[in-house]
Amino acid sequence: MLKLKYINAATVVALLILSPKSAYAMHIMEGFLPFSWCAFWYVVSLPFMIYGVIMVKKLTRDNTKLKLLLGLCGAFVFVLSAMKIPSVMGSSSHPTGVGLGAILFGPSVMTVLGGIALLFQGLLLAHGGPSTYGANVFSMAIAGPMVSYFLFNLLKYANAPMWFAVFMASVLGDLATYVVTSFQLSLAFPSESGGLTVSFIKFLTIFAVTQIPIAVGEGILIVLVHNYLTANSAEELKALAGEET
Repeated sequence: MLKLKYINAATVVALLILSPKSAYAMHIMEGFLPFSWCAFWYVVSLPFMIYGVIMVKKLTRDNTKLKLLLGLCGAFVFVLSAMKIPSVMGSSSHPTGVGLGAILFGPSVMTVLGGIALLFQGLLLAHGGPSTYGANVFSMAIAGPMVSYFLFNLLKYANAPMWFAVFMASVLGDLATYVVTSFQLSLAFPSESGGLTVSFIKFLTIFAVTQIPIAVGEGILIVLVHNYLTANSAEELKALAGEET
């Protein structure tokens, strides 16, 4: 019964997939970054990915029942981050979905789940690509989950309502991804007139028109999904409570 509930939930979310192509997107498209920056972000992201794989193996070895929940969080990220909503100047924005997995499993596990989602999107959907994979992993699967995880735990420590902690962690985790992506693009393409700062503001402005309302909508959705899991997956969540993430 629990497995069927997970499958039904993933199926409903999967019906939301949209995939129009654009020049500027939250996933940096294949061939867009210079080789030096592609290599740099691969090197920076690799240690996080290795540590994440270790944590996933430990988690699934100690709690085999969590594999379904891991799969659901991975599918959730894949579907939400595959959506591309047109923005200004030929750009697009999309949800990330990383907040849910970061809250449940921690940022290291989410790095692996997000990395897998980005790999398949780059290879199968032309959403990102091999050359920019490291940069996309760092922004969406490393930076975003870290912000979500630490903010969620900070709000819990401050005795904030659970729904508020989940909502704010999800929203700011999404926005952190777009801020980091903008920074990555500005590093690679500084403005000739104003340098890094002007370029950074330019990319932030391009994304902000649609990304802020998307982040709010994503926060609401993750609150609903988290409430659903709390009501229907008490055993798995109890097992997670004893795990170090």
